[in-house]
Amino acid sequence: MPSHRYRDVYSRVEVPLTEREWPTKRFTAAPLWVPVDLRDGNQALAEPMDPERKRRFFELMVRMGYTEIEVGYPSASQTDYDFVRLIAETGIAPDDVTIVVFTPARRDLIERTVESMRGIRNEVVIHLYTATAPTWRDVVLGHDRAALKELILAGGRDVLEFAGDQPNVRFEFSPEVFNLTEPDYVLEVCDAMTGLWDATPERPVILNLPATVEIATPNVYADQIEYMHKNLARRDGVILSIHPHNDRGTGIACAELAVLAGAQRVEGCVFGNGERTGNVDIATLALNLHAQGIDPMIDFSDIDEIRRTVEHCNRIEIHPRHPYVGDLVHTAFSGTHQDAIKKGFAEHRARAAAEGRAEAEIEWRVPYLPIDPADLGRSYDAVIRVNSQSGKGGIAYLLENEYGIELPRRLQIDFARHVQQHTDASGGEATAAELWEIFREAYLAQPADTDAPALHAFDTTDTATTITLRIQGAEHRSVHEGIGPVEALAHALAQHGVRIEIVSLHQTSIGAGAGTDALTLIEYRDGRDTRWAAGTDRSVLAASLEAVLRAAASTTR
Repeated sequence: MPSHRYRDVYSRVEVPLTEREWPTKRFTAAPLWVPVDLRDGNQALAEPMDPERKRRFFELMVRMGYTEIEVGYPSASQTDYDFVRLIAETGIAPDDVTIVVFTPARRDLIERTVESMRGIRNEVVIHLYTATAPTWRDVVLGHDRAALKELILAGGRDVLEFAGDQPNVRFEFSPEVFNLTEPDYVLEVCDAMTGLWDATPERPVILNLPATVEIATPNVYADQIEYMHKNLARRDGVILSIHPHNDRGTGIACAELAVLAGAQRVEGCVFGNGERTGNVDIATLALNLHAQGIDPMIDFSDIDEIRRTVEHCNRIEIHPRHPYVGDLVHTAFSGTHQDAIKKGFAEHRARAAAEGRAEAEIEWRVPYLPIDPADLGRSYDAVIRVNSQSGKGGIAYLLENEYGIELPRRLQIDFARHVQQHTDASGGEATAAELWEIFREAYLAQPADTDAPALHAFDTTDTATTITLRIQGAEHRSVHEGIGPVEALAHALAQHGVRIEIVSLHQTSIGAGAGTDALTLIEYRDGRDTRWAAGTDRSVLAASLEAVLRAAASTTR
C-alpha cells in the first residue's frame, strides 16, 4: 500500500481550535433536516430520476414531514428545470415546505435558476456554491484567494439582482470543500456574503459548510464547525448548516459532532445515497435521536414503505445490514443473542401487564434491540431466525411465536441438538415450519416397529384406571387402583417388560383458541439416559397417553 503518497489533514489545512466546547454538549432537539436526494443524490445516480420518480420521492419526503427540501439543479438539466416549474404550477408542495434550488456562482446559470422558480408561492432558498479549497482554486478554477472571493461576491450580487426583491426568497452559500479551505479565508468569504445579503434574524442567510470529500476524523470537522460558529459575523442572522459526505465511512459521526459544535441544519440523503460513498444518511441520524429519546420530527413509522420508494426512485437496493432499515438489522441468528432477546420480550410483556399499560407505551429495554421494531412499522416475525449459529432460545422463540408451543428448558436443549444437525447438514436457515417438522420427526413420529405396545382402550373412574394394551397381536387388560391414567399406563407397560420412569410432564397447545390440539411433552428415563417424547390430540389426556406410548416404542427399539 503506497501510503507515503498521501498527506494527513493537519499538513493540508490549519485546524483552528485548541479549546473546544463541543465534547461537553448533548443533543436536546433535532436540527433542521434538509434532504438533497433530488439534487445531490440524483447527480450520483447512474440513471438520474425521471419526472415520475422525482415527484414520487418528493411526495414521500413531504409525507414524512420534511419542511425544507432541495428539489434540483435547474440550470443543469431540463428535467430539473421542469420539476421546479411543476412545483410552481401545481400544489404538490404544501405551504409550510421551503423549496431549495441549487446553482453555481455564474450569472447565466443564476438567471436560469431564478427563472425556473418564478411563481412559487412557498418560501424559496437559492443555494449558491463555489469551491474554495486551495487545490480546487489552483487546479480547477485557476484563481487566487482575492480573485475567487470577487467571483463569489459577483455571484451573490447577481442573486440579489434577479431575486433580491422577492419577499419569499432567502439565500444560501456553500464554500464547497469547506473542510480543506483555510479557516481565515472561508471566514472572510462567508462574512462578506452575509454582509452583501444583509443577513438578519428576520431574513437569515444559510451558510452551508460541506465536508465535500471526507478527509479527517470526525473531531476535526467538529473543530472546524465550532470555529465558524464562534467567529462568524452576524451570527444571529446565520443558519449554520453542514453537508458531510462519507468517504471515510464516518459521515454520521461527523454530522453528530458538528451539530454539537453549533450546526443548526443538516443536509443529506435519506439512507445516504450520493457521490462516491454517499452523502450523510439523514434517516440514520434522525433515528439515532429517536433511540436517545429525542423526537426526530420526521415520521419513520412505515420504514419499509419509505425504503421501497427510495429503492424505486434511486434504482439502488438498500443493504440488508443498513442501520434501522435493512432486512436483517432487527434479526438475531446467534444463540446467545436470541436467548437474551427472548427473555427481554418476556420481561417486557410481564412489565406491561404489571403496570396495566400497553406494550407500546412502556420503556423499551429488550437486549440487542436498540429500538422497538414496531416503532418503524415492523413486526417481530423476523427478529429471531435460526441457522447453525443459533441456540435453544431462538428455536424455542420461533416455535412459541409461530405455533404457540412453549418448550421446557431441558427440552429446548435436547431439541437444539436435532436442529443443529439439520442446519449443519443444510448449511442454511431453518424456518419456523421446518423447525416444527424437525420437532415432529424427533418427538411425534409414529413408531416404525409394529410390535411396539399400543393402547387399545382405557377407562378411568374416581378410584381406578383400566388399561387394555395390544402387544404382538394379543390384548392384555389390567386394573390400577389409586393412581391416574398416565401412571396406570406406565405400570401396565412395566408388567410386560417395558419400563419407563416418567421424570416430568408438561402440557402446552399447538396454536391458540378453542379449536387447538393439546401437546403433552414427557421427560422419561430409559435406563441411565433421559429422553423426551410427545403426544398430540384434541384431548389433553389422550395426548398424554400417546406421549407415554411413544416413549415405550422408543424404549423397545
